[in-house]
Amino acid sequence: MDDTNRVREDRLKKLHALRDAGINPFANDFQPSATCSEVLAEAAVTPPPDMGELVEGAATFRVGGRVMAKNRMGKAMFLRLRDRSVGNSEDDVQNLQVYAKRDVVGDEVFELLKSQVDVGDVIGVEGPLFVTRTGEPTLYVQSARLVTKSIRPLPEKYHGLSDVETRFRQRYVDLIMNPAARGVFRVRSQVIAYIRDFLNGREFVEVETPMMHPIPGGATARPFETFHNALSMPLFLRIAPELYLKRLVVGGFERVFEINRSFRNEGLSVKHNPEFTMLEFYQAYATYEDLIALTQELFSGLAAALNGDGTTTRPYGDHVIDYKAPFARYTVKESLVAIGGLTPEVVDDPEQLRAALVAAGTNPKEDLPYGLLLMLGFDALVEHHLIQPTFITQFPVEASPLARRNEADPAYTDRFELFIAGNEIANAFSELNDPIDQRGRFEAQVAARDAGDKEAMYMDLDYVRALEYGMPPAAGQGIGIDRLVMLMTNQHSIREVIFFPHMRPE
Repeated sequence: MDDTNRVREDRLKKLHALRDAGINPFANDFQPSATCSEVLAEAAVTPPPDMGELVEGAATFRVGGRVMAKNRMGKAMFLRLRDRSVGNSEDDVQNLQVYAKRDVVGDEVFELLKSQVDVGDVIGVEGPLFVTRTGEPTLYVQSARLVTKSIRPLPEKYHGLSDVETRFRQRYVDLIMNPAARGVFRVRSQVIAYIRDFLNGREFVEVETPMMHPIPGGATARPFETFHNALSMPLFLRIAPELYLKRLVVGGFERVFEINRSFRNEGLSVKHNPEFTMLEFYQAYATYEDLIALTQELFSGLAAALNGDGTTTRPYGDHVIDYKAPFARYTVKESLVAIGGLTPEVVDDPEQLRAALVAAGTNPKEDLPYGLLLMLGFDALVEHHLIQPTFITQFPVEASPLARRNEADPAYTDRFELFIAGNEIANAFSELNDPIDQRGRFEAQVAARDAGDKEAMYMDLDYVRALEYGMPPAAGQGIGIDRLVMLMTNQHSIREVIFFPHMRPE
């Protein structure tokens, strides 16, 4: 039997002994009056007295928390408690030290704390504050009780939960042991709250659209398939909410947004999880140029809000990203020259471009259209160089089946993508609202699917019908929330910003 199983067996014996003694090891009637950090904040405002100067009737605090350390000293003991106010990093841990003395709490409670309570258990204590000889504010326990008995031991204190696979599989333990992990998810919550407030303040309406679609659409991706027994029909987990949100624009909801879960049946990587969170929003009577301005305002304001001091720089790996507007901007073709190192003559000539891509180590198909050659070149030569926030505009129509054609050059679309730290963070365009053009592009996608492209779109005749009723001119955008949180928390794997990422079976 290994050490973990031995400890587990020992704790199960304690649990049964507690029940035999009439003590509920999973009680639900303890109510804290303060968190650990609130108690410590009070101590900072009003320094507590030495133990010998405590007076009867002093203000008391009732605190519940997980035992993170325990130090017995004969007829007294120190314990350290951790609760939801733990802090966001190892340097900001708000553990509360508590001191229990046998002749104060009584023999029965002291024996409970001494013999039955283990590191990892949740307890409730109440008492006044005093300061130890080392100057640490400490709660002087007058009463204590077990609230929840833990059966499995926590990882060893000094090594914590360091194995990456175990951290993601057992996120609950990761959150107990690693304050920095909690900090990441607190920032995630702040990011989403800021976005909601930002859009609500601009008259956008938050909506909910279906997560199971009869026809997958809104992106070029492979969907997950399921089957509805009562309706006797296949359904697909949504790859994007786009087409439903634009139906709402047709219906008169001229500014809508959804913070949604989407699903794509694709591989796992540091940038991809099959289930992920997206923000999508649509604004009638707006163009992609309007959304460029809105996006700069959103990102600059978010960085300043997270920093708390009005500055707009955030660290990411070896870089310091500055979110101050205006961001850099290039068309796809301009980026291939300015950043990719090609000449304008090569970029403008399909055969020369194909030869340059072969020389760069790519292997374009012989029948690949010119527009997709441009995108292949962008992916290979440009994207990873875009560290500071950069808008890339004027995407080829072949790569943009839902975007509006550019009036001056219909071979391109009024679209942008925002890149930061070499990653695509946002995708936006002036929406295609011509139902005849839209149907033609769907037909081209269906042909590509029939030719073997599993990520090409399906024909959605109901969406075409919706456009035939008339969608006002509009622009829309999608922002990957997970990747945005990665940026704002300096994390380099999407698994670090998703509570429970998908994993291969154990």
